[in-house]
Amino acid sequence: MIETIERYAEQGQAILFEWITSPAAYAQFGLLVAAYLLAVVLSTWLRPRVDKLIRPGEGNTSYFASSRRFGLMFLPLLLPVLAYAFTALGEQVTRSLFGSGAVIALGKRIFVFLAIRRIVREIVTEPFLKTLGKYVAMPVAGLYVVGLLDPLLLILESNGVSMGRINFSFLAIARALIAGSILFWLGRWSADQGTTYIRAQETMRPPTRELAAKAFELAIFVAVGLILLNIMGLDLSALALLGGAIGVGLGFGLQKIASNFISGIILLLEGQATVGDFVELDGGESGTIIRMGARATILETFDGKWIVVPNEDFIVSRIINWSDAGSGNRYEVDFSVSYDTDINLIPDLITKAVLKHPAVLEEPEAPDVELRAFGDSGVEFGVEFWVEGIDDGPNKYTSEVRFLIWNALKEANIEIPFPQREIRYREGHGPS
Repeated sequence: MIETIERYAEQGQAILFEWITSPAAYAQFGLLVAAYLLAVVLSTWLRPRVDKLIRPGEGNTSYFASSRRFGLMFLPLLLPVLAYAFTALGEQVTRSLFGSGAVIALGKRIFVFLAIRRIVREIVTEPFLKTLGKYVAMPVAGLYVVGLLDPLLLILESNGVSMGRINFSFLAIARALIAGSILFWLGRWSADQGTTYIRAQETMRPPTRELAAKAFELAIFVAVGLILLNIMGLDLSALALLGGAIGVGLGFGLQKIASNFISGIILLLEGQATVGDFVELDGGESGTIIRMGARATILETFDGKWIVVPNEDFIVSRIINWSDAGSGNRYEVDFSVSYDTDINLIPDLITKAVLKHPAVLEEPEAPDVELRAFGDSGVEFGVEFWVEGIDDGPNKYTSEVRFLIWNALKEANIEIPFPQREIRYREGHGPS
């Protein structure tokens, strides 16, 4: 390695001495500087005018406006691109006049490096891509500028590791790591965009939307995996034995994961529970489904906690779905009146009061007032009513109905009893 470095250092010294003593090199330096200065002047003049021409109005949210805003992100590339174009024209001139253009070719590579540097620093905002550009794209561009990229690629291609009949060169490994990172990030981004679009289609049933979104996501990552294998140059037939062994291992060791995955598909197909439903588990926990994954479903409770429930539990255990589409839920509120009340007035009075609530339904059944018991302190009643929804954090149906009952009884001057004790004194015996 030291000998290789010394050899390249000697070659660099020779090239530098040739440039210093060559009139053609000075001409190329002059053209390079002139091309850069011309690019600076032209980009300074063009950039505000292009910005004014392309930039849409602040309130414009159309697809075409979004595309124009995306195009504005690349305005920082105007200077290095113009400099590269002018330098390329200068290279043609120097090669026709002097028969060489090594200096100006170096300038072209420098402008490519500057373009990549601007992309990483000013255009890319996603943290993963910025990190990839900083630690991969810019070093590779730097090697390209000094002419060491091709020798390095040759060294990486000629060395590697072997796994049985499968050979991996260091170049293939590096290419797979870089391409794999980009492909899986792009796959994740594409899956997020696609699933967001699918879930926004209100004409589709919620279970159908979820199933389509999961199928799209799976298809994206299968395609990414196949592309990555092709980039690595692997012979898929050589992986058959390894794939069979992995399949056996999955069959024995990952039965639960497979069961949960299949259970998730069944849930999406049957539509017994979907995102947005409020469910109660067999163990008493309850919450709203906020996400249905390949392995598990996530419930959010009223107090903000997340419950991760394996999909298999929705198939093999009893789950109460309080939000089944198209059906209402019945609730009860108990109350009492004093024994001095004409209880025959109570059913009609309370029914009218409960029906004042905008969420109370008359179908499948209007509010039903029942005489429950003759209690110690008063006559006990209960009212049953139906609503389209659940009594949760945002909706407090039973509390609001209690307010209506209280106000109705107060307006009718009907006493709401409270526990009372009557103490009698018998002469010579004390209280009894």
